[in-house]
Amino acid sequence: METPDKDINFRYTELDELFEIEDRPERLIMEPDAAIKIAVRQILANVGEDPDRDGLKQTPNRVARMYSELLQGYHQDVKTVINGAMFDVEYGEDEMVVVGDIPYNSMCEHHMLPFVGKVHVGYIPGDKVVGLSKIPRIVDMFARRLQVQERLTNEIADALEQAINPKGVMVVVEGQHSCASLRGVKKHGINMATTARRGEFRTDLKTRDEFYRLIGK
Repeated sequence: METPDKDINFRYTELDELFEIEDRPERLIMEPDAAIKIAVRQILANVGEDPDRDGLKQTPNRVARMYSELLQGYHQDVKTVINGAMFDVEYGEDEMVVVGDIPYNSMCEHHMLPFVGKVHVGYIPGDKVVGLSKIPRIVDMFARRLQVQERLTNEIADALEQAINPKGVMVVVEGQHSCASLRGVKKHGINMATTARRGEFRTDLKTRDEFYRLIGK
């Protein structure tokens, strides 16, 4: 059974005091999990809840673990994710490789609410192809950060272009955003699509059309 941090009330009070101390910023450095727990406790108190009631005692701990999982992409890099899985393969001249319908979950950096959807990736190999599982892993690496969909799309395309030096890369990202359905305009079912084109996908309309046909668009 989980046990709440015995000193979280102390750290919570201490943090409030520290924000008033401008000449000792080094004291603000603490373990990320501890800082998140303190912040969540403060949020609970400020929305009118009792952070010490039974249903909320462990909420700061759970939220800290949740952020560690949802935002683990900050601790990953493309080289480690690919891990050398690039191969010399005889493939037709200017033929493409397409990996479609890759599900992802991300968090909007504006409201820290989730957005979810699918990613479609196509590339025309140069000298090498990349292992199939590595493309979804690259998608997850960038998705598991605070994001906007436009940047997520470009980061995936740029990572593949730099890693395997293909003749072309194209990425289509579809997303449904909680910040549009739960707040603001409160419109459900809106699907946002973003694209990134590199190399031959930017210059050749027929290549783009073939990619769209292969992903069913």
